[in-house]
Amino acid sequence: MVEDEEEVEAVEAPVPRKRRLPLLIGLAIALLALGGGAWMAFRPSTAGGGTVAKSKDTKPTETKAELYLSLQPAFVVNLRGSDSVRYLQVGITLMSHDSAAIEVAKEADPVIRNALVLLLGSQDSASISDTAGRQKLQEQALTAVQKIVQARLGRPGIKALYFTSFVMQ
Repeated sequence: MVEDEEEVEAVEAPVPRKRRLPLLIGLAIALLALGGGAWMAFRPSTAGGGTVAKSKDTKPTETKAELYLSLQPAFVVNLRGSDSVRYLQVGITLMSHDSAAIEVAKEADPVIRNALVLLLGSQDSASISDTAGRQKLQEQALTAVQKIVQARLGRPGIKALYFTSFVMQ
């Protein structure tokens, strides 16, 4: 009988561990969401109804790094002066070394888009069909954007305007 009792005492198989990976991933996502929410709640905001506040003691926040702002969606306008209907589609990106100028340009996006649509729509297809005409148009567009940023920030801020796509049809 002693032998029978020994056989009865069997060791139980280990309980399989549940996978912890989904739990860890969920926890990581929750922590990221909380951190992002806290950052959004406590980040510095702009003062004065959407315009960047200017202080007499602060200097322009120009850096050596180039900051880019792509104006999306691309501009599509009718070209004037030809017998057939012609269209122009232009992708535009702004460049600055001043982060405040980029923020002002973001806030003034509708005003900048309006000025550029009016400028692009006033072009003749023959005048912008060559490189010299496109460069002149690029300079005019940069000047228009700089005037808008200058009025809001007190300095032009935007250093360059690039045509990232240019399609005439």
